[in-house]
Amino acid sequence: MIDFRYHLVSIVAIFLALAVGIVLGTTLLQEPAVRSAQEVSAQLTKTKEELRAEIDRLQGREAGNGALITAMTPDLVGGDLTGQRVLLVEAPGANATIREAAQQVLDQAGAEVSGRVTLTEKLLDPKGKGVLDGLVNQLKPANMMFQPTATSWDRAGALLAASLITNDPAQANTPNPATADVVSTFETGGLLSAEGEVDKRATLAVMFAPERPYEGENAETQAGALASVADGLDAAGKGTVLVGAAATTGLPGEAVTAVRDDSEISKRVSTVDNADMPGGRVVIVYSLREQLSGRAGQYGIGKGASAPMPAVPSATPSPTTQSGS
Repeated sequence: MIDFRYHLVSIVAIFLALAVGIVLGTTLLQEPAVRSAQEVSAQLTKTKEELRAEIDRLQGREAGNGALITAMTPDLVGGDLTGQRVLLVEAPGANATIREAAQQVLDQAGAEVSGRVTLTEKLLDPKGKGVLDGLVNQLKPANMMFQPTATSWDRAGALLAASLITNDPAQANTPNPATADVVSTFETGGLLSAEGEVDKRATLAVMFAPERPYEGENAETQAGALASVADGLDAAGKGTVLVGAAATTGLPGEAVTAVRDDSEISKRVSTVDNADMPGGRVVIVYSLREQLSGRAGQYGIGKGASAPMPAVPSATPSPTTQSGS
């Protein structure tokens, strides 16, 4: 066996050698090391200043472009939604500033906003599916049928949509007698809140996604629940657009992403991922206009967008007179 004293001396010798090496190294290399650190620091400071200048330049360009689009918005959207009633639907955690700005553009497009429905976390909570299913079964008309594969939120979305939306212009701005109690019962149950004349049905809907993606084990389920409600609104009316912000699009638990990732819902529900920008709010109107023609699309600048905006309808060519006629 190795003698304990030998072992102790060995350890002391190792640490002594390390100490001597550190002293010699810092003494011999102190000046080059300091100079190198100073050079690296100066380069990092320069890079930071350049990046800051680039950010300021890009922000200035964005602000200028945004101001231009905002000034031109009345001309860009004027009359596009005249005669249409639009319901605003806010998901829990939606950005009120984005919703208010979008509503202003809808007004400029000639739409009448019927009111606003704000969904609650309770409506989207997977633990409350039993209560939600019970309410739907209690309130749905006898002739309302669901697909066997329909989820709790598919059924709830269809029932809410029947109370809030119609695809018949003759029924717009009128209550649905068959589902008159739905909104008030959902309000009493803490599943949503409503403002305005939401019971007088709209023809179109704009849903505002949460500002931040859902997190945790139920994140994708909650995002999917919002996609189901949007799909129900679309099926009952002339079209629905789900809007959000490009910074979060593509992340798990994000509602716009949930629609774009669902091959069936994305055929029907349109999305706009840059509603926090003036140009995106114009695209909301264009997307609703496209929905009125029976088409849907995924628009914006985030992941999964197929184009920045719908194709602009081409003007009808005027008849030409053939030579010799």
